[in-house]
Amino acid sequence: MLRHFTEVIERAKRNGPVRLVVAAAQDEEALRAVKAAHDAGLAEAVLVGDSAQIAALLPVVGLPGETKIVHEPEPGQAALTAVSIVRETESGILVKGLVNSSDFLRAVLNSERGLRTGRLLSHFAAFEEPGGDKLTYHTDGGMNIAPDLAEKKEILINALLALHALGIAKPNVAVLAANEVVNPKMPVTVDAQALMEMSRRGELPEAVVEGPIAMDVALSPAAAAHKNLSSQITGQVDLFLVPDISAGNILGKSLIHYGKFKSAGVILGATHPVVMVSRADTAEAKLNSIALACCIASGKGGN
Repeated sequence: MLRHFTEVIERAKRNGPVRLVVAAAQDEEALRAVKAAHDAGLAEAVLVGDSAQIAALLPVVGLPGETKIVHEPEPGQAALTAVSIVRETESGILVKGLVNSSDFLRAVLNSERGLRTGRLLSHFAAFEEPGGDKLTYHTDGGMNIAPDLAEKKEILINALLALHALGIAKPNVAVLAANEVVNPKMPVTVDAQALMEMSRRGELPEAVVEGPIAMDVALSPAAAAHKNLSSQITGQVDLFLVPDISAGNILGKSLIHYGKFKSAGVILGATHPVVMVSRADTAEAKLNSIALACCIASGKGGN
C-alpha cells in the first residue's frame, strides 16, 4: 500500500523510466513538469510540437539539449503524432502541452491512431493527507459531468484496474451519497446500491463496494456506530466514487486548499495513462501526477 507520494516516486523509479510523450510541447509549464520527472529518473521525454519554440524553452526549464524533439507545428496534428508514438510504447504516458483540451482528447479517441479501448475516459485522483498513513483515491471529479449508472460502472472499472496496478488487490470503495437510505427521489442512492450489487455479483474487478454511503460513515467507525450501520469499509476506504463532477471538484479542491492535502491526477480508460497538467497545479502536484501515471503504466492499469 502506498502511503505517501514519495513512495509513488520511488516505485516509479524502481520500475524504470517510461516514455513521456508531450503533445504540443512548446509549453513552459508542461516542460517544467517533464524536467521534474527527468530529474527524478522517472521518464525519458519525447517532445512533439514546434521544434524551434521547444528548443528555445529547453535551456529555460533546464532540460538537456539532446532531448528528443519531433517537429509538428500544428497543435492538433502534434496531438495525433504524440498519440501515435505512445501507441508504439509498451509503458508510455501521454502529456498535454499547448493544445486545446478538446483537440487533445479528440486525438486520444481517434478511431485510427488514438488510444481507444472502448471504455469511457475518466479522471482518477490521489490525495495525501498531512500526517496520514496512506493515499486515498477519488473518481471522477474531473471529466464526466453527470454520469449515469452505466457510465459510473465504467468509471469504477477504470479506477479499480488502476488500483490493482498500484498494488491494492481488493480495494475498499465508498460510493458516496448524502445518506445511506436508498431513495428513488435521490437517484444517486439508487445508482450506488446498483453498483454495490454489481460488485457482489462479480461484474466488477475485485473490490469491496459499499453504497450509498455518506462521507462521515465512510471516514469514521464512530459515525457508523452512531447511525447503527454495519460497514466493512468504514475508516478504511481506498476509493471514493463521487456522484458527479461538481461533488468531486468541490471535494478535491476543499482537501487541497483547506486540508492542505497533496494531490495527483491521471486520465484513465485509454490504452495508456494520460496526464493533463494544469497551470494551477503546483510543481509538486505535476510531478506526483506523472509518477502516479508511471506506476499505473508499469502495472498495466491504463489498459
